[in-house]
Amino acid sequence: MSSPKPPAVLRVTVWGEGLHEEREPEIAERYPRGMHGAIAEGIAEHLGATARLRTATLAEPEHGLTEEVLAETDVLTWWGHLAHREVSDEVVKRVHRRVLAGMGLIALHSAHWSKVFTRLMGTTCTLRWRNEGDRELLWTVDPTHPIAAGVPHPLVIEQQEMYGEFFDIPAPDELVFISSFSGGEVFRSGCTFRRGHGKIFYFSPGDQDYPVYHHPDVRRVIANAVRWAAPDGNGTAPRLVHSDTGWWAGGSDGERP
Repeated sequence: MSSPKPPAVLRVTVWGEGLHEEREPEIAERYPRGMHGAIAEGIAEHLGATARLRTATLAEPEHGLTEEVLAETDVLTWWGHLAHREVSDEVVKRVHRRVLAGMGLIALHSAHWSKVFTRLMGTTCTLRWRNEGDRELLWTVDPTHPIAAGVPHPLVIEQQEMYGEFFDIPAPDELVFISSFSGGEVFRSGCTFRRGHGKIFYFSPGDQDYPVYHHPDVRRVIANAVRWAAPDGNGTAPRLVHSDTGWWAGGSDGERP
């Protein structure tokens, strides 16, 4: 039996808080369409007509992530920083359910501390940090991985917030990138996880104080990750199924009506 194919046109929702751009003029100047706008532009640049994009922000009703929006989302990207606690628990539950049912999730930079990511990981997701404009070298440790396709080794980011170990996450299913910084720190900066039927990619570059989401190779990584995280199932979460003896003989899943 052939494996399910990902959708021909990926429905992508790019979520961001949208707060730094409103409160800090220099960030608004750096990202005139918002950080979420820059992320969406990078995805469109690489995926073109194979992706249909929408953006959503914290201030929208239900943070722009209604049941209807999520039902029409194959991959969700998430950037948050100032307002993790302000994200509705009901919306977090909603996103969590959709990931288990197969929606892809790309968690960017300080989304490591978002409610939805920590819930999916089951750990504190804390780390070491310093914001002094360090140069980041992003080293590809799995060059055959689809997320690494076309990415230089190393990917050089001239200025970036330092994230360092220990990063309190579960052991990744796949480690794609490791970063190094001027202080000697290293960090697992590109990690994949699977939860239920959903694929998750955490990617650390992207602090608001630097133009990282305009970097062409950072954009390439995010677009690759969106393509990789596309669902390949039927959109249902794993469930408890009562099975009679010999259920498999009938060629069905054996679930009682």
